[in-house]
Amino acid sequence: MKTNRSSSALGEFIKSRRERLQPSEAGIQPLPGRRRTPGLRREEVSYLANMSVTYYTWLEQGREVNPSPEVLLNISNALQLDEDEQKYLFDLANVDPALAGAVPISGGPDTEFFKKIVNQLHYPSFITDEGTDVIAWNRAVELIIADFGSLPENERYMLNVMFFKPDYRKRLVNWEGFARYSAAVLRANFHRYKDNPLYMERFERLRRESVDFAYFWDLYEIKQKRVKTALFRLPDGQEMEFELHFTAAIDNDAGLHWCFYVPVPGSGTEERLLRLLEQDRLLQQSD
Repeated sequence: MKTNRSSSALGEFIKSRRERLQPSEAGIQPLPGRRRTPGLRREEVSYLANMSVTYYTWLEQGREVNPSPEVLLNISNALQLDEDEQKYLFDLANVDPALAGAVPISGGPDTEFFKKIVNQLHYPSFITDEGTDVIAWNRAVELIIADFGSLPENERYMLNVMFFKPDYRKRLVNWEGFARYSAAVLRANFHRYKDNPLYMERFERLRRESVDFAYFWDLYEIKQKRVKTALFRLPDGQEMEFELHFTAAIDNDAGLHWCFYVPVPGSGTEERLLRLLEQDRLLQQSD
């Protein structure tokens, strides 16, 4: 089997971590015989990781290029990798740690910090977590897109707003095209989340309760995320047109996504947005 650079780097990495770990630290009795390695033997790692010695040897030699998420997690646990090392191991294998149920050692996202950041922007902006929940948003989002604060926490995710909230559908002039695109993006990335119970529960609800989503899903269209235009018509009749931009990760957390609604140049949206925010500010001051 041809060895590629990533598999060779993975093999070198786990070999270095194997050699630094002593049997006593791993909680096992050393195998009998003279030890020619400064740390654990391959046989000992394979025992701890619940795999064959041959397979583990292939990994170290760079001969196995597609280890499963479960195999990587078992090796990570056997070699007592810390959070940074575990992520590096999964990155070398080009595998998402979430697929193996790997839980970050650090706490969850700092929502208070994210709220402070998005509130610095006057463009509509929000941040979602690995479960697609909207965890931080600014005032412009409440005025133009959706008032997430008025929703129960378990309903604060965009596909719920897209397909189950009539007010959002009424505001988004190009709702049909945007909803169809959203279903196609979901299908393109669906394989990454099939082991996420919350994600699947929400998906099944969409299939079961939204005729529109079921129709778009069954079209079997595939779209990758890219800049998309959204045209909103507010209750007072004024229209605002935005380009939707996004980040794929925040603070090296692939589960966090930041969405920005940027006014389309020449549409007058920037000016209307500033007036709306100023009117809202004055209204709040008068209350």
